[in-house]
Amino acid sequence: MPIPERFLDELLARTDLVDLVSESVRLTKKGSSYWGCCPFHSERTPSFHVVPDRQIYKCFGCGKGGGAFNYVMELENLSFQDAVAVLAKRVGMEVPASGGGAPGGRERRQKLLELNRQAARCFHRWLYAPEGAAGLDYLRRRGLSKGTLTRFGLGFATNRWDGLIAALGEQGYDKRDLLDAGLAVNNKDGRIYDRFRNRVMFPIINVRGEVIGFGGRVMDDSTPKYLNSPETAVYNKSRNLFALNLAKSSKAGRIILTEGYMDTIALHQAGFDSAVASLGTALTGDHAQLLTRYAKRAVIAYDADGAGTAAAQRAIPLLEKAGLEVQVLRMQGAKDPDEFIKAYGRDAFAALLDKSENHVDYRLGQLARKFDLQDDAQKVEFLREAAELVSTLQSPVEREIYGGHAAQMAGVTPEAVALEVRQRLRRRVFKAKKKEERQSLAPAMQLQPQARELRYENFRSARAEEGVIRLSIQDPALLEKMDGLAPEEFSSPLLGKVFGLLRNREAQGLSVSLAALAGELDGPEMDHMTQVLSKPESAANSAQALGDYIAVIRGEGLRRQVQSEEDLLRAAQQRYRQKKAYLEEKP
Repeated sequence: MPIPERFLDELLARTDLVDLVSESVRLTKKGSSYWGCCPFHSERTPSFHVVPDRQIYKCFGCGKGGGAFNYVMELENLSFQDAVAVLAKRVGMEVPASGGGAPGGRERRQKLLELNRQAARCFHRWLYAPEGAAGLDYLRRRGLSKGTLTRFGLGFATNRWDGLIAALGEQGYDKRDLLDAGLAVNNKDGRIYDRFRNRVMFPIINVRGEVIGFGGRVMDDSTPKYLNSPETAVYNKSRNLFALNLAKSSKAGRIILTEGYMDTIALHQAGFDSAVASLGTALTGDHAQLLTRYAKRAVIAYDADGAGTAAAQRAIPLLEKAGLEVQVLRMQGAKDPDEFIKAYGRDAFAALLDKSENHVDYRLGQLARKFDLQDDAQKVEFLREAAELVSTLQSPVEREIYGGHAAQMAGVTPEAVALEVRQRLRRRVFKAKKKEERQSLAPAMQLQPQARELRYENFRSARAEEGVIRLSIQDPALLEKMDGLAPEEFSSPLLGKVFGLLRNREAQGLSVSLAALAGELDGPEMDHMTQVLSKPESAANSAQALGDYIAVIRGEGLRRQVQSEEDLLRAAQQRYRQKKAYLEEKP
């Protein structure tokens, strides 16, 4: 059964959108609203707008918009029912039993989370059992204390084919549950067996403290060396980072990025509590955006080998685009942070962190290694690529400083590099301006909903319909003065749908707001409606404005009706002429 509307209204009333968004986005108040960098896409200039009066948000960069429910749904990749449960827990409310949602919804998600938690307990218990001796010995040889093992919930998967299946089966979980959680797999013959066997286990825990998946390191020569949970209803590897549940509380002011579980754990044990690692995949834009919620600076501490260097080069632009200050750790005498700390100690690593290289200098250094700077032709190529890199920097001061560094590397004057940078910057600005001009030549398209299926067929009517909706939300009392206006009179099916929903809510004594429609509108519909509400609508003479809007809607409706009738008449005439010609041609 659906969740009662009055419960949802009360939940929204108790949830302040500014407070909710501030938990993950740094907001700055400008006038009566708030601005910040969007959590849903990478950007350096804030385009994410929160309007407290209407309890909605809108990103003018990626187009996402909605209210509190939509924010949680989008941020954590949840269903509507799950988002309601998260917000209810946040404000101390209990979702009514009748709002349990459809099978596979909120209850299913909670079951998978509980299943993962019980699996983590099994793995941790087995680590200290005789069959986990190899795993415990490995972790001790890696220098991990018992306290660290407990803090990270490390464990061991037995070498049996059905060890976990049997253990969790005793708790009432069947094989289908384990398949859904990614804890079991089935082969071509239909046989179901444990996914993780003879592996040291690393629970993956989200920022809310829930076990969402696992990583496992094999104890023999089997492949792959590291095996991770597949994506499930509760686990998305591109939206989570290992140990972020711990690093989010760090006071260090920086996030340390490593390549793997052991480096991250070793750093935490040594007191560097802001270390995290991506989960069996390269760093993504979503990861970078996630980090901006907890720090302004990211230090890349990848392995000091070719693969680590390549990974750092890929990560830098993602982190920079997200608005993070990016630095790169240069290690000598060790291949990774864990090995460095064991060899030189914690203080040496702390000093190394403080001397982390700015990402521009790092990239210039890596670029210089590609060329023989004693050869004039290669020197020219180096400076061309260096100038292209420097021209992407936002600040003129940055361009001057790092242009000078490139000049020093190549042994040329800073002026020569500055001239090359300016030429490339002008080219970049010219291209951006041309793109902007092309977009401005199509204002009608800018007014259209982004989703093709929502496109307006009658702009004049649609603008009036948007005005009716803005006035209805601004002053719900106007819904009683609509002169019998019906949703069916709207030219836009979406706008007609929203108007009907608002009218029904007002008739039932429910709140008339866009945020309250989260369960009725899909993502693209909500995105567009927040765009509609972002346009100004004067409260002065609202009754007169409403009358004008209704007149336009009905006038355009009559025009469509006349055109439709004329089309029918022309079609009938054409059929008559065709029939007449056919009869005249008959012998």
